[in-house]
Amino acid sequence: MDGVNGVTQCPIAPGDHFVYNFTATQYGSSWYHSHYSVQYADGAVGPLTLHGPTSAEFDEAISPPLIMTDWGHNSAFIALTDGLEDPDILLNGLGNVTSYNNSFPNTTAVKPPYSISFGPPERGQRTKKYLMRIINTSFDTTFVFSIDNHILQVVTTDFVPITPYRNTSILIGIGQRYNVIVEANPLAYNESSPLPEDGNYWIRTSIVPCGLQAAGDLGYERTGILRYNPSSTSYPSSEPWQDIARACADENYASLHPIVHWQVSDHPANGPSGDSYDIDFVPAPTVAPFPLALFALSPEADGFAPIRIDYSNPTFLNLDNNGTWDPLWRVEPEDYTSGDWVYLVIDPQNQPVAIPHPIHLHGHDFAILEQAYNKPYSPNNLSLHYNNPPRRDVVLVPPDGYVVIAFKTDNPGAWLVHCHIAFHISRGLGMQILENQEAANAFWPKPSSPAIAEAQRVCANWQNWYSDTTHWDVPPAECTYANKTYCFQDDSGV
Repeated sequence: MDGVNGVTQCPIAPGDHFVYNFTATQYGSSWYHSHYSVQYADGAVGPLTLHGPTSAEFDEAISPPLIMTDWGHNSAFIALTDGLEDPDILLNGLGNVTSYNNSFPNTTAVKPPYSISFGPPERGQRTKKYLMRIINTSFDTTFVFSIDNHILQVVTTDFVPITPYRNTSILIGIGQRYNVIVEANPLAYNESSPLPEDGNYWIRTSIVPCGLQAAGDLGYERTGILRYNPSSTSYPSSEPWQDIARACADENYASLHPIVHWQVSDHPANGPSGDSYDIDFVPAPTVAPFPLALFALSPEADGFAPIRIDYSNPTFLNLDNNGTWDPLWRVEPEDYTSGDWVYLVIDPQNQPVAIPHPIHLHGHDFAILEQAYNKPYSPNNLSLHYNNPPRRDVVLVPPDGYVVIAFKTDNPGAWLVHCHIAFHISRGLGMQILENQEAANAFWPKPSSPAIAEAQRVCANWQNWYSDTTHWDVPPAECTYANKTYCFQDDSGV
């Protein structure tokens, strides 16, 4: 269980509660968030840090982690169809909409940017090294993160410790996390660009062209401040790094070497080259299977197949199902042993507009066997890497290529696969991997499993709340849809 309504539980009804009790088998930086439609983008998020060793030494961790996100001055449920209104960028909850849009008619006091402090270098002492945990929780925005005059030493991608490498910036897709180490030793770019005397440096979160959000006005990306004098209140005069890569692409594949070695089998259990899925848009004149259906992660050549879950009847409570599944649930069985490998090919070539997609798999890290740019997918023309390839749990699918990912089927249960652009999954771009259903049903048997009993309790309370149609935005009597449930849930639900 991992908290996805319609997959592993029902939504938690107002006034109810649910305890998530899990064994930490990995460590690193993550974030908790609601999976009730686009609710997380209205602020139902927070960082989650599981402490453990790093692949390079540091002296002190910056706390709390740095959460960057886009932000609209409308609800995410409205932005789902209308886009973000008067958008802004927040760093740990602080932003300035007048920086993003200089003509915005703001009448309220604007707080200073979020700031962190480094201890100044001391004569005869080595400079301190600081660990930063950086997380992108956006609705629709991919960022490039950088700090003026400071090099980033990258040590972790998502939950995976890697061989350290250095760069002036990192690109972070939605849902991705990076741990970086920054030395308190600013570097002058050249003799004609001396370091600022006040010891203040801009932290920049620049938008890259991966989605609908465009860059703002000049200086919009200056969302945080690194200070060597914590009592300073002045804004930095530092200049950005030059020639930072701004292409919508994950960090260099060749740079991501996991510390813990994986050798991936070159014989997937699910066919010669695995299962292939197309990223689809609803084709005209197709009638969408629910009102907001627009995207899908469809089995290759099977047609438009978006996901729509049932809030009141999660997959977790149907592990004993021996029949067929509701097609809208998009359940993809992967019934193999704990030693088997499954390959998934994600191919965006059917989409009419070239858009990258940050694809997230719940329940697993996955190996990235190939992340192809400017290359059409063909099962006869793959360049797969089996010997300790990069791995993580969110990968950016190139708009002009494809990815091939692999995972061991050693975690029985129902796991959501989805694009982490909020309105893409809300409008259908996802599916469920039902992994080793027999083992999952044996692990959570009805009616003796305490987890099943608790899930049933939460579902009963949810159903009681949902059945009171005064809680609906549009009561059934006023609903113009033939299917009245669409007036409560007109999207995928996740």
